[in-house]
Amino acid sequence: MADPLVEARDLMRRFASGGGLLTRPRTMLAVRGVSLQIARGEVLGVVGESGCGKSTLARLMLRLIEPSAGSVHFDGAEVTRLAPRALRRLRRRMAMVFQDPYSSLDPRFTLADVLAEPFAVQGERPAPGRIEALLAQVGLAAPMAAAYPHQLSGGQRQRAGIARALALSPDFIVLDEPTASLDVSIQAQIIGLLSDLRRDLGLTYLFISHDLGLVRYFCDRIVVMYLGAVVEVLPRPDAAPRHPYTSALMDSTFAPDPARRRTLTALAGEIPSPFDLPPGCAFAARCPRASDLCRRETPALSGDAHPTACHHPL
Repeated sequence: MADPLVEARDLMRRFASGGGLLTRPRTMLAVRGVSLQIARGEVLGVVGESGCGKSTLARLMLRLIEPSAGSVHFDGAEVTRLAPRALRRLRRRMAMVFQDPYSSLDPRFTLADVLAEPFAVQGERPAPGRIEALLAQVGLAAPMAAAYPHQLSGGQRQRAGIARALALSPDFIVLDEPTASLDVSIQAQIIGLLSDLRRDLGLTYLFISHDLGLVRYFCDRIVVMYLGAVVEVLPRPDAAPRHPYTSALMDSTFAPDPARRRTLTALAGEIPSPFDLPPGCAFAARCPRASDLCRRETPALSGDAHPTACHHPL
């Protein structure tokens, strides 16, 4: 990829837990050496089970939290080195839509206040008619500007969250499971809206989800994460998986029995503790193809056309 809009290089994020007078804090690597590139106008999906590091990665990409190591680059600027004032200016071009639309909106604010907030952060006021235009852009009527979040449905609140993300006309939006708390019919409407906005405004998305089926429908490429690391990058949404973990994700997503969905029933064994990862491949304890090599050596993410971190790919 010659000229990516957004790039992460060897991103790492450690979290410490516990510790006291007689014990040391335990350290968890929530994101382990993640590198990825997002082209202008692309939708890059990131999938994996809960706790795999997706949301931490999303916040690192916008520098909402600081990396323990590595860097993020946006349109040639190294985001992780910018001073606060320069970072604030650059953030005009980046935004985020959160998973829970209710908790991400201040209950004391009307929608007009919510949409004016990004301008206030930049020391500006919205131009006349800008609030109404933003509401129209996401399919909300102008009178809703006077409504409070508790007066809206879940889908309307998420539309308001998308409108807030659009307020400063960004180039890049991180979508952190934006449909996870919505009914299936409303999910389809939100995905349709995001598709239209991408086409009309030339937006670039990083789409975080646990639903591989939805990601395969919406995204151009797919990054698969397991315990903080990238284990596979699908070059096309319809590409056949090469990593056993991706294959299991697909099996659980498209299982005919709804009770099996979102659970990896094909996999035996327990997920290792992120505070005490075993040597070698972190997936080896659950992998039906694991060998002694897998338990000794950590596989590198390799393969230009279809990167996979597996000693015995499918």
